Amino acid sequence: MTKPLVVEIPHQLGRAEARRRIEARLGQGRELVQKAGLTMQDPVWDGDTLAFVVGAMGQTVSGTIAVEDATARVEVRLPLLLGMFSGKVRQVIAEKGGELLAA
Repeated sequence: MTKPLVVEIPHQLGRAEARRRIEARLGQGRELVQKAGLTMQDPVWDGDTLAFVVGAMGQTVSGTIAVEDATARVEVRLPLLLGMFSGKVRQVIAEKGGELLAA
């Protein structure tokens, strides 16, 4: 297992609105994951932190999204085999997360 990939996405929405937007998009995320031939366990909220697990290429990718007042901190743990894609994963998280949390 490689070290976690961390992306901090700034926002000006406040904690409650940022969480609401993330929660509202969970269904769309699940659909995209399934269309890509991947699996996704039910995401679980613990306070303002969402934990998720996605199956990809026989590997498990897990992570969290910690929603704070001015940022959403995404932490993804990629297995060694998928670590070579970390740059692309970081880019997609930053772009899509930024779009979701844009004011």
